[in-house]
Amino acid sequence: MALMGRVALVTGGAQGIGRAAVEALMRSAAKVSVVDVNQDCGDACKSELDAEFGGGSCAFIQCDVTDGDALRADAFQKTADMFGRLDIVINNAGINNEKNWEKTIGVNLTSVIKGTYLGLEHMSREYGKQGGTIINVSSMAAFMHSPHQPVYTATKHGVIGFTRAMADASVLGNYGVRINVLCPAFVDTPLLHSVEEEDNMGKFVKFKEDFKRTMDKFGVLQPSLIADGMMRLITDAALNGAVMKITCSKGIHFHTYEPMSA
Repeated sequence: MALMGRVALVTGGAQGIGRAAVEALMRSAAKVSVVDVNQDCGDACKSELDAEFGGGSCAFIQCDVTDGDALRADAFQKTADMFGRLDIVINNAGINNEKNWEKTIGVNLTSVIKGTYLGLEHMSREYGKQGGTIINVSSMAAFMHSPHQPVYTATKHGVIGFTRAMADASVLGNYGVRINVLCPAFVDTPLLHSVEEEDNMGKFVKFKEDFKRTMDKFGVLQPSLIADGMMRLITDAALNGAVMKITCSKGIHFHTYEPMSA
């Protein structure tokens, strides 16, 4: 899919993986709506992007993705109104908070589901739209669980299951929307550094040394490589329901599932 003139919405887009994805999209001449809860970070991000790419190619929208009404009206509808269309949705916003685990579910799973459904409203043929692509961000935590982050792990499992089921629904319903999931290992982002704080991890913070040992063993990725994976999911029209893994040892690769036997 050629990206010039296409419009993308990226949640958690002002920093980390989201910011790297925004920059990759803009380098490909897409217009991007940067959605993030952090106002200061978002304002700074927009200023830097405008300086690099020129004004008019991106917008910053402050939004808490757990607020469904705001996600619909402030993020998705404003993006469509501003740029006239929507072609790409990256549901990337995520947190790692075992102390307030309900919030972790709200950000990491519930908002991904809402973002997918809102993306379909703006892109699916069932709503008279022209199609598009959705990427939901999971994690290698869905394949390699950690005692340090049980609820985070559960949400990332959920993102994979939901995405694969929705990809099949898109085919059966002729939505014209490809839906894929991306599972990076440890990435050098603010989220990664939050795992040492008791305010985030609660009683599981006592396992942080085990977490650090695992991180040292498997290495830490740069956000730019994750953005490369996202761009492949966006541009390769053959990919739907794909589960992309990104690790230091294997780089970008795909998880395969054995078919269930009768």
